[in-house]
Amino acid sequence: MRFIFVIFVLLLASCSSKKFKDVSYLRGSNSEMANSPKMNVFVPRNSMAKQSPVLIFVHGGNWNSGRKGTYDLLGRNFAKKGVVTIIPDYILSPNADYDGMTQQIAAVIQWAKDSVRKYKGNPNEIFITGHSAGGQLGALAVMNPKYGIDASSISGIIFNDAAGLDMKRYLMENPPTVVDNYLTTWTKNPDNWQQASPIYFINKDTPPFLIYIGDKTYASIKTGNSNFIAALHPFQPDVTPIHLNKKHVPMVTQYFWPWSNRFDEVIKFMKTNR
Repeated sequence: MRFIFVIFVLLLASCSSKKFKDVSYLRGSNSEMANSPKMNVFVPRNSMAKQSPVLIFVHGGNWNSGRKGTYDLLGRNFAKKGVVTIIPDYILSPNADYDGMTQQIAAVIQWAKDSVRKYKGNPNEIFITGHSAGGQLGALAVMNPKYGIDASSISGIIFNDAAGLDMKRYLMENPPTVVDNYLTTWTKNPDNWQQASPIYFINKDTPPFLIYIGDKTYASIKTGNSNFIAALHPFQPDVTPIHLNKKHVPMVTQYFWPWSNRFDEVIKFMKTNR
């Protein structure tokens, strides 16, 4: 019975959205490599809008796991509600470090700026969201100027139980080892740890934030978000996190169901910050 219900939800979402699979986002010869990461783009079907807001979702997975296809329902559900949704893959550790991953997410953002009109998306209404490791990567691509994205051109950032917001502090207390490929992901260099931490790049140009935190999530995520919000408040004093009575993984799987209250909250945030 549950299987039939899931199929019904899939059919409902697919009827109101269109999926463009394995779209290249890297430029030049990089896009032709056999292992070049791709993205899925979900577009509202039969939308009357000339241009729709754009949401880029960066998946989590501790920087060494995860794939875009897991999140098709998330993409379809947002598209059903009038949002062009982009879900990229990116090369994971140990085949890439945090810097290489962030460069890839920055390339996705740049692709959206240059090409999302082809999918009826508005390049002037780009929002970034990410769960767990994806929160760190999405925010860092926007906030650290080395990645070439004008932070003031991004309409907003949405954290979904984001991890890694202050990797310098975390790794000073928990030095990286080969466990979970952290030595490859972060290196031994504390300067790299700071460069990887969105908290050190908060300023007046930082996009507006909507922040979700699971009450049953990991202690490191709670601490990282609390410290990030404290650093953000001098610039965005009205940001108040939304706490949900959930563990870490259910914080993202709730988007697989079209009736989640999160859709209304996120779309309201997007409308407010256009």
